[in-house]
Amino acid sequence: MAKAKNSSSRRWLRQHERDPYVQASRREGYRSRASYKLLELDRAYRLFRPGQTVVDLGAAPGGWSQVAVQKIAPGGRLFACDLLPMADIPGVTFLQGDFTETEALSVLLDALGDARVDVVISDMAPNMSGMRGVDQPRAIYLVELALEFAARVLKPGGIFVAKVFQGEGSDQLLGVARKQFTRVLVRKPDASRQESREVYWVASGHRATTPLE
Repeated sequence: MAKAKNSSSRRWLRQHERDPYVQASRREGYRSRASYKLLELDRAYRLFRPGQTVVDLGAAPGGWSQVAVQKIAPGGRLFACDLLPMADIPGVTFLQGDFTETEALSVLLDALGDARVDVVISDMAPNMSGMRGVDQPRAIYLVELALEFAARVLKPGGIFVAKVFQGEGSDQLLGVARKQFTRVLVRKPDASRQESREVYWVASGHRATTPLE
């Protein structure tokens, strides 16, 4: 079993090293190949503009924050949160904490103050066990938390972008999102590995006017 696992790990590593997005990220200074997913979505849907306030959930190692902070300059503000540490990025306020815990949420809300947010982006994913019956509910729970947070802090007309693993619970939650936004698109960027069940929701036209508490 250990030998098979090692063989699988070596095969994954070889594929990873040959990945054109991995190679591009090293050439262009991005911390993650995931940067290209957000770049593609921004080209298609114009998510970011100078001066916006953006929140990046599940930000480490910082690939999405690198993209967003460039797009919202000058005058923009970006708040990033992750359970894992993240090296500093100029213009990014990073808050380390577990977003599933109320303490981390409170710290993030305190940092925002009275500011309404233009865009919430979430690339959150659970630590995968390899058992879909365990991993899928955890993944959907993270999307649900991100969606609830977006509903709380976004400006009317604001944008929400989130990674979602298709499977049990995703269609039901998509229905919830479509009640909160005027348009929700489901997209799989070219940079997303074809064998992955991940897709990205691009939700625009936030309807809610719930006061920020």
